[in-house]
Amino acid sequence: MIELAGIIILGILAQWVAWKFKIPAILPLILIGLLVGPIASEYLSEDNTKWIEPIWNGKEGLFPGESLFYFVSLAISIILFEGGLTLKISEIKNVGPVITKLITLGSLVTFFGAALATHYIFSLSWQISFLFSALIIVTGPTVITPILRNIPLKKDVSAVLKWEGILIDPIGALVAVLVFEFISVDAGGEFTKTALIEFGKIVLFGSTFGFTFAHALNFIINKKLVPHYLLNVFALASVLGVFVLSDSFAHESGLLAVVVMGMVLGNSKSAYLKELLYFKESLSVLLISILFILLAANINIGDLRLIFNWDTAILFAVVILIIRPIGVFLSTHKSLLKFNEKLFISWVGPRGIVAAGIASLFGLKLAKNGVEGAEYITPLVFMIVLGTVLLNATTARFFAKTIGVFLKKSEGILIIGASQVSRLIGRYLEDNNRHVVLIDSNQTNIQLAQEIGLEAINTNIYSENLTDNIELNDVGFLMALTGSPDINKYAINKFSDQFGENGSFRLITINEMQNPTNNTKEGLFSHTDDFILLTEVARKFPEIHEIEINDKVHYESLIEQTNNDNDIIPLLVKDKTGTLEIISSYNKAIENVAEGYKLVYLGKSMK
Repeated sequence: MIELAGIIILGILAQWVAWKFKIPAILPLILIGLLVGPIASEYLSEDNTKWIEPIWNGKEGLFPGESLFYFVSLAISIILFEGGLTLKISEIKNVGPVITKLITLGSLVTFFGAALATHYIFSLSWQISFLFSALIIVTGPTVITPILRNIPLKKDVSAVLKWEGILIDPIGALVAVLVFEFISVDAGGEFTKTALIEFGKIVLFGSTFGFTFAHALNFIINKKLVPHYLLNVFALASVLGVFVLSDSFAHESGLLAVVVMGMVLGNSKSAYLKELLYFKESLSVLLISILFILLAANINIGDLRLIFNWDTAILFAVVILIIRPIGVFLSTHKSLLKFNEKLFISWVGPRGIVAAGIASLFGLKLAKNGVEGAEYITPLVFMIVLGTVLLNATTARFFAKTIGVFLKKSEGILIIGASQVSRLIGRYLEDNNRHVVLIDSNQTNIQLAQEIGLEAINTNIYSENLTDNIELNDVGFLMALTGSPDINKYAINKFSDQFGENGSFRLITINEMQNPTNNTKEGLFSHTDDFILLTEVARKFPEIHEIEINDKVHYESLIEQTNNDNDIIPLLVKDKTGTLEIISSYNKAIENVAEGYKLVYLGKSMK
């Protein structure tokens, strides 16, 4: 009981430490696991026992027999399902082909390159070498996100790394399963044929079960056949049921089934998807915390001594400095990404929970079956996981600055609210080469924004989701355009530091509009228009216009004209190079207005 409670307490404590110091949680989790496991048994325990023993050995331990393997398999299935839920195919635009190549061509480069390196450096068999290389194909969103969260990057670069981490997890898992089948199946001359048949069964049953049961669960949810209070646990039971059912038809196909199930559900229009995802995220945090400590604690000190040599350092360097860059540069050939952006993607490739979990699972099974070299699998994979996370966590920001991908000024714009006014402004900004993101809790507004090609996120401003979104790292302007003054002020107070470093603006309130002396500099557009007037103008004249400015006097006269006409609202000033400056209600603060500039406004034409 003490061991089980201790794992949970230590796991959540490690998660808090990771949040506090902005590091991937995998670092404190693995270090705690190694401390209470092999390090405690060697240096801290008088009788050479581990403080936490994952496998029951007759005297102590948590999981008897094969129970640890079952727990790891079920936990990883839930984590992979949660990853599948986050896959929004509509979000992949310019970087779609790059991501596709990274998870196919890039995976092949890692698979064959790492196998060659492992075979010749450690003199391991080809089977064990290919199993190791399959396991380190995967990167992981749980380790990439904390690393990139505080590094301002172009949206395309962040999107590539985010989607690679999510999509490649099941691919790496399946390749590892294929190699595991090759090693496990022993049928003489039918060796290759049998393994391929097994792999075919995995793909067939996994994809079929995942696709079918995703639609079934979506139907049940939308028809409200399950009460709301049982929704999350019913979905959890469904995931576990699909995993076990698929696995019973084709061994190891459960992983693919739950990923496909998550992807299908994640791209559906279920009204309960957001709530389901939130529950799965919380559950994944708990499972990851428990898994990493358990798996690290299960390693023996003898396993660590196997890799405590220069061969390990050479293998690590080959994987990081040669294989990863080759895979990235081949995958990004002829893409819109610049050389320094490709270099940064090459540098950032931390491995995560799936690699460590499956490595432990397969490594232990093969070692138990007496396969030569299987004892190297778990410690080598843990070395790659811990080494890549440490390297990227400590150097990614510095490396980004050194090679010039670190955004010195964030030009992206976050618009709170996706009403018609926000959509008109967002579309204009996008057409003028600005990265715009709209957020709203109203799903209809989000869909209307997405239909006109805008990036829009359905989320509640009071949630923590926005602060964790690495694709908003290039946002430096904040515009609160909702009909609620309280929400607008809350957005300014909460997000100004993170998303409004270059300017935070909100619509003025009715009281501010009626009080000429209360002219706040964070007010948007004019001192005579609030949300109601903006909405009315957008309804009558849903167009944004530009008019040439002759000089500063002409600009001020145009502003005066907009103040006197309720059907015209000033929005922006565009200079000769196309750079846009947001007009605040304190509009005379724009000083550098000259001939050739343009006033951008909403409403009826002034021409």
